[in-house]
Amino acid sequence: MTTNDTTGGAVSGENLDKLNSNLRKVEELTQRLTQVLTHRSTHNAALDGPNQELFTKAATAYWHEAFRDPAKVLEHQLQFWSKSVTHFVEAQQALASGKLQAPVDPGPKDRRFANPLWDTHPYFNYVKQQYLINADAVTQAVEGVSDLDPKEKQRLAYFSRQIVDMMAPTNFLATNPDALEKAVATEGQSLIDGLENLISDLEANNGELIVKLADDKAFELGGNIATTPGKVIYRNRMMELIQYTPTTEKVHKTPVVLFPPWINKFYILDLKQQNSLVKWIVEQGHTLFVVSWVNPDATYAGVGMEDYIEDGYLAAIREAKGITGQKQVNAIGYCIAGTTLSLTLSLLKQRKDKSIKSATFFTALTDFGDQGEFTPFLTDDFIDGIEAETKDKGILPSVIMARTFTFLRSTDLVYTPAIKSYMMGQTPPAFDLLYWNGDGANLPAKMAMQYLRGLCQRNELAEGGFDLMGHHLELGDVDVPLCAIACETDHIAPWKDSYRGVQQMGSKDKTFIMTQSGHIAGIVNPPSKNKYGHYTNEDMSLDHEAWLKAADFHEGSWWPRWGAWLKKRGGAMVNARKPGDSAHPVLEDAPGSYVTVKARP
Repeated sequence: MTTNDTTGGAVSGENLDKLNSNLRKVEELTQRLTQVLTHRSTHNAALDGPNQELFTKAATAYWHEAFRDPAKVLEHQLQFWSKSVTHFVEAQQALASGKLQAPVDPGPKDRRFANPLWDTHPYFNYVKQQYLINADAVTQAVEGVSDLDPKEKQRLAYFSRQIVDMMAPTNFLATNPDALEKAVATEGQSLIDGLENLISDLEANNGELIVKLADDKAFELGGNIATTPGKVIYRNRMMELIQYTPTTEKVHKTPVVLFPPWINKFYILDLKQQNSLVKWIVEQGHTLFVVSWVNPDATYAGVGMEDYIEDGYLAAIREAKGITGQKQVNAIGYCIAGTTLSLTLSLLKQRKDKSIKSATFFTALTDFGDQGEFTPFLTDDFIDGIEAETKDKGILPSVIMARTFTFLRSTDLVYTPAIKSYMMGQTPPAFDLLYWNGDGANLPAKMAMQYLRGLCQRNELAEGGFDLMGHHLELGDVDVPLCAIACETDHIAPWKDSYRGVQQMGSKDKTFIMTQSGHIAGIVNPPSKNKYGHYTNEDMSLDHEAWLKAADFHEGSWWPRWGAWLKKRGGAMVNARKPGDSAHPVLEDAPGSYVTVKARP
């Protein structure tokens, strides 16, 4: 709101109308906020953080350290006190001098503090520097705790970092210059818009706060994303099977069946034409089938890994062989679907079934011995909370998984988007990757616990075998020619762990490619962008460090290298096949119906 000195500070009629309008909006939004919070869908409290036992152990270890080595603890404390007092004195001197300017040295750079006011304004600079001093003190205190189990210390470090990130001054209106400037410039409209965005996000998730990362109105499945032509030619309770329309006159006779993860939707591999792996595979002359998984609700509570294998993997392979008249397929598994592909391969080996000619694994873990950044979420207190949640709801809701994944990168995926949306009133960007990221899927209760307990916590597949479908499934049974692609900075499936699992597989024909970038960008890396390179090394007897040290680096995408590998296993060229046949009538156009179903708790 602005004032006019010539009218003695009276508010103009135009601004008064705007003020009254905003006040009415606030009243309406307050009613909506009350409504959504009153009917909020609750979840098990154990999923919000570690139980008190962790912090009790940490405090005990800290004080034990203080008694055993008081000099070390006092040194940390005195450093913190000294920095804080010095910082305060410098600020007081600046104010006393009457020169409202920040110190010559504004402190370390942090992209959260990009606004020049963080460096030039004494108030914001003081707040920023004190926050960084506090954050460093917390980090040192956690690092200094020695009498704590390594996994518990890792959890303590993670949750301490979450607290530090949450308390950043950028997350609060009074100490965020960007948000304050925007509020003044828009006469408060940005705050109204932000409150609208906040309530809309709460309403979309039954009271759970999941920050919307992309404008969901900007995308239409089959319209401007997931547009590669194809047909749904088979459907059962677990999946729809899409056969893509050929773009070449001839195709390799051995079809390709791609199994995406069912934690998210398959169209990450078909976002838009210029980076669509689906489109690229078809253009290489392959008959491509892609599984589109059902988005389960509570009626799927009893569905387990065995159902995904029986009605997913085995059904898709059977139908693809039937349509093409071939005895074998080349299979691809991405992330958890790659993990399950290894189970399927072991099962088929024991059944003496040779339906899979070769296997490709995209960022797939089969050895969970090192749980990496997921360690904080794979201890008993958190998994017990998930188990209680799945028993209550019949599913592990997508919002729970989304929250877990986003807080692994909280600054980028939680606080920065929240600031822009809720404090500055901005509309989320029209970004296809972030749209996909928010379009998650639920997990059936039984399947979620089989995966978390048996595979992740107990690491049964890599350490003795995983019992399923009346078989004892082992990595050594995986003996088909295989190619594994892992990503250098993947925090979900670290490349060294993927490598270790492939090492244990029984195949004599192994290819391992480590691409630059992370879990998504490393895989969705078309040759046309020439963005990320990749590493290769045929000697897989080495440990991961030695393998990488001796590896050859190649500029550009790994797609052509893998394409050449797949071509050798594609068989002779035959006339291109149209989707479906008399026994598999076309049910609808790709991307189908299952992919459009949104996750609901």
